[in-house]
Amino acid sequence: MTSPAQVPSTPLLPISPRPVAVIDIGATSIRMAIAEIHADGDVRTLDTLVQPADLGREVFAVRRLSRKSIERAATVLKQYQRVLREYGITPGPDLRIVATTAVREAMNRVAFTDRIFIVTGLNIESIDEAEVSRITYMGIAPQLRGEPELADGRSVVVEIGGGNTEVLVIRSGNVMHSQSYRLGSLRLLQQIESSRVSPSRRRSFIESHVRRTLDNIVADVSEDPTNRIVAFGGDIRFAAHRLLDDWDGTSLTPLPTEKLADFTNEILQLDEDTIVKRFGASFIEAETLGPALLAYTMLAQAFQQPFLYVCDTNLRDGLLHDMAVGGSWTDEFRNQIIRSALGLGRRFDFDESHARNVAELSRKLFLQLAREHQLDYRQEVLLYVAALLHEIGLMINVRSNHKHALYVIRNSEIFGLSRSELLQVGLVARYYRRAYPQQSHEGYGSLGREDRVTVAKLAAILRLAIALDDTRSGRIQEIECVREAKQLVIQVPGVEDVSLEQVAMRQNAGLFRDVFGMPVLLRAGR
Repeated sequence: MTSPAQVPSTPLLPISPRPVAVIDIGATSIRMAIAEIHADGDVRTLDTLVQPADLGREVFAVRRLSRKSIERAATVLKQYQRVLREYGITPGPDLRIVATTAVREAMNRVAFTDRIFIVTGLNIESIDEAEVSRITYMGIAPQLRGEPELADGRSVVVEIGGGNTEVLVIRSGNVMHSQSYRLGSLRLLQQIESSRVSPSRRRSFIESHVRRTLDNIVADVSEDPTNRIVAFGGDIRFAAHRLLDDWDGTSLTPLPTEKLADFTNEILQLDEDTIVKRFGASFIEAETLGPALLAYTMLAQAFQQPFLYVCDTNLRDGLLHDMAVGGSWTDEFRNQIIRSALGLGRRFDFDESHARNVAELSRKLFLQLAREHQLDYRQEVLLYVAALLHEIGLMINVRSNHKHALYVIRNSEIFGLSRSELLQVGLVARYYRRAYPQQSHEGYGSLGREDRVTVAKLAAILRLAIALDDTRSGRIQEIECVREAKQLVIQVPGVEDVSLEQVAMRQNAGLFRDVFGMPVLLRAGR
């Protein structure tokens, strides 16, 4: 008999790379990227496909997608399906299809996504500006970390797309500002057509519209001697390929503003047919090139930058990096959301010390009550943000500050949070006091059942955390949650007298009892 020591070990087989794909339905084209994700999280792009689809022009003009455009998109996606099958990629977690500004602004976007599903069986996700910013950050952050001058500096990351201009301000890896502006090359063209601008006035018309948006961008971003413009998008890459002989097409590279201005002047003097013939552009590229490059040039000049960095990163790169981490919010990304929330709170002069104490106590309650609430990591982040901002409405009105908190949060920009998530955060903050959630309340009644239950659970936990810091002294830092005889006992180690907090807990624990079916007892630690 062979002894155990003599049994040969079975060699570990290498884990095969996982094939994935992302499809981006934009204002001017439908693009697909196919990649493989390795076991260490590394992403390697295998193939890219681009098909023109002029969805933005009609949406920006009449707010609807025509039957012809819908069928064109369905045809392109059917073609992409054949390629996906060759790579062994089927609908599911290995395929993500997103639609941006054009589809999002179409009044018949549901009819569009339903028709695509009927024809192809594919689900399209219409993502808002916050999700675009999050995905952009996922794609651009590795590039910035790899460039010494940008890694510790202040990067103003800009993409001028067909419908919107996306701006991210990143310093040392931290997002300082994110905003979407209604300035896009295709939107500008639509405005030119609707206003019947003569060819001689075309440039001045574009400059006038761009300048109005630039004034807002400059005011939002603020002057800083360390500002560096990082530009990405098809139009700026098109220019860089023709102006920079030594660019490898992938790395960050500086493009002199003066060179870009000269090239922009040349493009604006040519008609679309000449641009197509001279530079090998598609017709849609030829249309959008002039307005987009003029906007990039004016942006660099507004920030007094002698050059701007051109980046090959795009939305699909961010989507692929997001898939590599399983769509989860990393600790780094969680910190970005919280920094953005703190920035909002400071603008409303909130009690930051109390807010931070309540947020930390909320997090500890959330972790220790995981068996009861059955929520995931994302909901913990939403609770934390709501805890930070629950008193943000005090600056507006003390009596109804909880309702004003909902309004402020719902109508603000917090980096990384979608409109739906902002509504949930606002509602959790709204229910930190007074009435319990009710179907008739603004915002709450519009939620689906799952989100309504989530809001109720998080608001119940938030009320407990607020009671624990009722003295606003921060003296309660640690807690231990114990289930005893069908009740929740919160023990406070190291604090002998919690009589004030016990009074607050009796007032605040009713929602928790109703949601989780457990009364709450606060007990001093031994």
